[in-house]
Amino acid sequence: MKIRHIGAAPVGAIGLGAMPMSIEGRPDRARSVATIHAALDAGVTLIDTADAYHVHADEVGHNESLIAEALAGYGGDTSAVLVATKGGHLRPGDGAWTRDGSPAYLKRAAEASLKRLGAEAIGLYQFHRPDPRVPYADSVGALRDLLDEGKIRMAGISNADPGQIRQANEILGGRLVSVQNQFSPGFRSSEPELELCTELGIAFLPWSPLNGIGGAGALGTRHAAFAEIGRAYGVSPQRVCLAWMLARSPVVVPIPGASRPETIKDSAAAADLTLTGEDLARLDAA
Repeated sequence: MKIRHIGAAPVGAIGLGAMPMSIEGRPDRARSVATIHAALDAGVTLIDTADAYHVHADEVGHNESLIAEALAGYGGDTSAVLVATKGGHLRPGDGAWTRDGSPAYLKRAAEASLKRLGAEAIGLYQFHRPDPRVPYADSVGALRDLLDEGKIRMAGISNADPGQIRQANEILGGRLVSVQNQFSPGFRSSEPELELCTELGIAFLPWSPLNGIGGAGALGTRHAAFAEIGRAYGVSPQRVCLAWMLARSPVVVPIPGASRPETIKDSAAAADLTLTGEDLARLDAA
């Protein structure tokens, strides 16, 4: 697979969003492990997770543990795999999502994630979502401390606006390596963040790039141009969508969610699909 970079780390141009394997409607563990293995076979080397990807209150870190198990059981070399996890978003078990961006909590959460992943240091740790009760500088300061202590190798933020991106990069002393925001054909309001990341050379990781778990299957129906161009190339509209994103900027590394081996295989193949300027203009306008 073609390579892009998060900080100094080379990663496959298409990553794997592992959330669907641990939240509501998740598959059994065997299929999830098979999906992760299929991703690795296809050249995926970025796997995105979070401690909040679970259903019940007593299974925090379900997704992280699943990834650790899958990597340990893979027959090939996993030394190049970058596992990116997040902290600061919580699921109390009643279906709700809450936030805790306090430095003390983020540091505890990172320690717990580190144990579940079984690594010497977390490859990429991301502040999951701003907490309105905590100054943003304090939350990002916790990531700076984790970096300085060697508990995480790289730091990123998620669901951030341009001002927060600049602030985080300043607090981290220029060491902000990634921004993970929602971006898809149906959600393009993160264009300013994408442009800023391109300017600063910071990786931009679109989450829900295929319109989310509930919308991925209907992407070609809701956005006809992606289906029409897909038919012209003999590929899925989802593959066209990811190739379109890759063409937007060299800092883009989409992380499509998957819970089936065939789904991530199709997504990974987007790295080899080259669209024409005419195609891209049509998709930009779709």
